[in-house]
Amino acid sequence: MRPLRLTLLVVPAFALSACLGGGKVPPVLLTLAAQAPAAADMARSAGAGQTVTIDDPVTPKALKSVRIPAQVGDTAIAYIKDAQWIDMPDHLFQQLVSETVKRTTNRVVLDPRQSSLDPGLRVTGTLDRFGYDAQAGAVIVRYDAALAATAGARVETRRFEAREPSNGTKDDVGPALNRAANRVATEVATWIGNHG
Repeated sequence: MRPLRLTLLVVPAFALSACLGGGKVPPVLLTLAAQAPAAADMARSAGAGQTVTIDDPVTPKALKSVRIPAQVGDTAIAYIKDAQWIDMPDHLFQQLVSETVKRTTNRVVLDPRQSSLDPGLRVTGTLDRFGYDAQAGAVIVRYDAALAATAGARVETRRFEAREPSNGTKDDVGPALNRAANRVATEVATWIGNHG
């Protein structure tokens, strides 16, 4: 049997070595915060079929972690050193989109656990990019959303993507992801708000 040979890909961006890695839980954890201004009155009511429920998006394996992925090559992923979310990114993103829809539309937004109250619009999707891309020098948030009307009578899909420049360090990548995620959430809210 021939011995197994491993070939390592040397990433030219040697500066990444200072910002990628693992280790202990950092003293500060990151979250997402809605940037849309809150309405003065959040009391709402909705007729049958007029509510909105936003589900946690499906994520690839690289995002099933509280660590922030960094794409360092076409087929190589590392994680940002000393940067971690306080919760899983799919749930943080769902909460951000829900809060943004509440703040920017007149819709009644239900928690997924309340969806049995009214089968209104249901938003699902795939969050397939939510991290740092070393080659682009930016964070990327990409969400492929699907909106289903009551009882699946009509289904629409749409891709939302936002990029924000970032140097990929723990102090920069969190705020950059928050800005990009808020841009996506605002576009999703507009899309939802345009459905009667």
